[in-house]
Amino acid sequence: MAYDATKDQLLESWENDETGLLLSIYRYGDGDPKLQVGPRSYTKKDGSKGTTKTGRLSVDDVLWLSEILDEVKEKMNGHFMEA
Repeated sequence: MAYDATKDQLLESWENDETGLLLSIYRYGDGDPKLQVGPRSYTKKDGSKGTTKTGRLSVDDVLWLSEILDEVKEKMNGHFMEA
């Protein structure tokens, strides 16, 4: 089965303002919601926005994740109930 972008649903997202790390909950078709870590957003010298692969997480990223993890779990569980 080929990937179909129209079936990919962004359910929730968070962005760390300091590090640019993005966290998102996606559902593909009728599948279970899944957590995606990354990409990382940044501002280029010309002021435009860009993204890059997440790579390794800094201490700031890990602390931010630990702060929002309960909220992420609640949102994911809520989307499981909707399915």
